[in-house]
Amino acid sequence: MVMADEILKEETLTADTASGNDAILKVENLKVYYKTHNGMFGKVGYVKAVDDVSFEIKKGEVFGIVGESGCGKSTLGKAICKLIEPTEGRVYFKGEEIAGYSRAQMRNIRKGIQMVFQDPYASLNPRMSIRDIVAEPLMIHDLAKGKEEIDKRVVELVRRVGLDAYHVNRYPHEFSGGQRQRIGIARALAVEPELIIADEPVSALDVSIQSQVLNLMNELKKELNLTYIFVAHDLSVVEHISDRVGVMYLGNFVEIGEKRKLYDNPCHPYTQALLSAVPIPDPRARKERIILEGNIPSALNPPSGCKFHTRCPKCMGICKEKVPKKTILEEGHEVYCHLYG
Repeated sequence: MVMADEILKEETLTADTASGNDAILKVENLKVYYKTHNGMFGKVGYVKAVDDVSFEIKKGEVFGIVGESGCGKSTLGKAICKLIEPTEGRVYFKGEEIAGYSRAQMRNIRKGIQMVFQDPYASLNPRMSIRDIVAEPLMIHDLAKGKEEIDKRVVELVRRVGLDAYHVNRYPHEFSGGQRQRIGIARALAVEPELIIADEPVSALDVSIQSQVLNLMNELKKELNLTYIFVAHDLSVVEHISDRVGVMYLGNFVEIGEKRKLYDNPCHPYTQALLSAVPIPDPRARKERIILEGNIPSALNPPSGCKFHTRCPKCMGICKEKVPKKTILEEGHEVYCHLYG
């Protein structure tokens, strides 16, 4: 767990570009269903990993996505850049609808959207040197020509993420987890993207290394005017790097809000339960811990109505029957809950 005083320097993260009001990414009714065959007669079912999700992100901001394991947050990130094929829905990147694009059409889009993966070792080819790993996207997208220009650009990229020039001749197994994640970030930066989807980028790292990587990502965001989707299960990490936060449960957002509004005034019972479990640095401070009963239902057979009603301490009759609609509590804070409908 990363504590407040271990992560970032005290500062307010804002979308501070001139075009900050423009949505760089817009997602409408996105679904990712996986077909399954059960039983002797092959009964067909669907795992609803992402189920009718809509949101948008402004240029220059960090949108954090949190939730328990299996809630669909990583699947959502991969579906946005089509590493996983969406079942339904639309994705607009800079106003261009890309959800239906072919692999060939996505090639140019990938220059604008890149991913940083959770496991920095699994995402790096162990047979390739760091020079070749970082140079590969440069050559694929024809962003540098000739060995001399490519080598120069690779050195610039590894130095930008805090490594030294001599590291380019080494291989992934020769680096620590934090250094490997820096290499993954350098590879993502090679094509000069505008949006980076970071899928649990620090969850596999030690606490002290997490803060270093988070500080690096924050510095790069400011220097290069990047936009992030930051996926994590650690709410304390998300709090310190995000401008807005979306809370997911079983394939849906249950609450989306500006960071301070959501953390200071969580409205959905699930958000309240998650935040009640975040440790407080001051041992004298006390807060009520909300314990959720039961287990997360299966995405293969989710509950009717509000998917959270089977574990919700404030469940009402309508929760079991109707899917809650979005309620805007105030500007920059919305919730999907019958308590506010």
